Amino acid sequence: MIKTLALVLCSLCITPVLAQQEVMYHVTIRSFFDSDGDGNGDLKGIQQKLDYLQQFGINTISLSPIYQSDFYNNLYAGDLEKIDAEYGAFKEYRDLIQNIHLRKMKLYQEIDLQYISTNHLWFKDSFKNTKSVYSEYVYYTDAKNEKPYYLPEITTYTNTKEQLVAVNLKNAKVQEYYTKILKYWADPNGDGNFNEGVDGFRIVDMQDKIDNSGKTSNQLKSFYAPLFEAVKKVNPKLLLMAENYDTKTFGNDFYTKANADRVLTAKLREAILSFDKNKINTAADSIFVQLPEGKYPVNFIEDENTTRTASLPGMNIGKIRVAGALSFLMGGVPCIYNGQELGMKGDELKTGTNGDKIPLQEAFEWSADESGKGMAFWYKDSGAYWDNRFAKPNDGISLEEQQKDDNSLWNFYKKLIRLKKMQPALALGNYREIRNTNDNVISFLRTYSNRETEMFERAVVVINLSGENQLVSLEDNEIRPGSFQLVFGTPNVKFTNQSRSITLTPYTVQVWRF
Repeated sequence: MIKTLALVLCSLCITPVLAQQEVMYHVTIRSFFDSDGDGNGDLKGIQQKLDYLQQFGINTISLSPIYQSDFYNNLYAGDLEKIDAEYGAFKEYRDLIQNIHLRKMKLYQEIDLQYISTNHLWFKDSFKNTKSVYSEYVYYTDAKNEKPYYLPEITTYTNTKEQLVAVNLKNAKVQEYYTKILKYWADPNGDGNFNEGVDGFRIVDMQDKIDNSGKTSNQLKSFYAPLFEAVKKVNPKLLLMAENYDTKTFGNDFYTKANADRVLTAKLREAILSFDKNKINTAADSIFVQLPEGKYPVNFIEDENTTRTASLPGMNIGKIRVAGALSFLMGGVPCIYNGQELGMKGDELKTGTNGDKIPLQEAFEWSADESGKGMAFWYKDSGAYWDNRFAKPNDGISLEEQQKDDNSLWNFYKKLIRLKKMQPALALGNYREIRNTNDNVISFLRTYSNRETEMFERAVVVINLSGENQLVSLEDNEIRPGSFQLVFGTPNVKFTNQSRSITLTPYTVQVWRF
């Protein structure tokens, strides 16, 4: 027993595959936990909830943008060098990241480099001013700096007008500045001690081009690749993650052209939430089987820009569990969006303002009652966003309620996290589809081997995508159910007479090691 445990622990220390053990948790700061009663979630609030995250099984936190911005989501910078005062000061940030690192956890920062607010110095100084030192920092489509590349005007949820402009990423000074900024957040003291620096960046709006002018083409190679290379000279262990929402592509360009370490798998998310076996298998083959060496996809099924899984048409608790299980068990790094583990609901409103996404970022439901400590209702009394909120008192969708229920979604996710970390085949193994006889059942194999520790382990995952009983036979002669050991699922769901046939109850998730 001791020898086996030592082998497992040793295998989990191998650097090239360590990333796959991570369980990431994406936090919307403003909505997570309010430490001082002003209605806004803040950095100190996250620090106060590190015990919760660590005990749940999280080892990497991905923070929404912390920098100063005119937008409630802080995505589009007004000043990348300042922390939003509503979140705290640098001291609170430093205390948070030091506490994260003391716990052997990691921190990512989300950042948008492609677009800035019209209140940013670069735009304010250069608009209609060709003599400005920032004249070439902003992407203008004319010679007089009168026509920046605007995104459509936005009416904010507070009824003010805002616009975004594109940054000229081809400009050497822009590249130099962004390199300096990312280096700063990686090592704020510049002393080579990364205890106060981030462990990685989640880069939003990464695109090879933003229009067809030719001026913005080849950005992945010309801007992002050298930026990533320069930042890694500060800390070679930094991880760069590309946020890809284009469901027409699997995102391989981000690996091959920009040299990103990770890519969020929007295509896999779309496939998983279709509950279509063929779409899931196609996406998985393209993402996991053809994955460049040393690169890792980040699997997600919801975030601050997508409809909450629980609010999708036709959704039920069985489907929610299946979607979560697929995002965890197929490979890569699973990422949970805060509140996903509770089955929080949220769908966009149709008011025509940027507040339409507030329902996707409602306050994390710590308590069954809305008056609970730390509930970050920053949008309270804001009209439609508050009046039509999805959070309801005592509806079973809160941490307080679900921690008491062994059958809750929260406990299901906690078991998935533990399974991911305890089974090397699921944490580190390669992916391969197992063909079967039923279009409503998906099955795959995860295989892990390590010559140094002489470890060889395989795990078989079989999942019923439907709400009905399904008889299925696995079409793989290597699969011998007689040697299976159930590690997750329902004990009384067994293969028939030691054959490769089994009847699965609705939305069953079964995992065996052998």
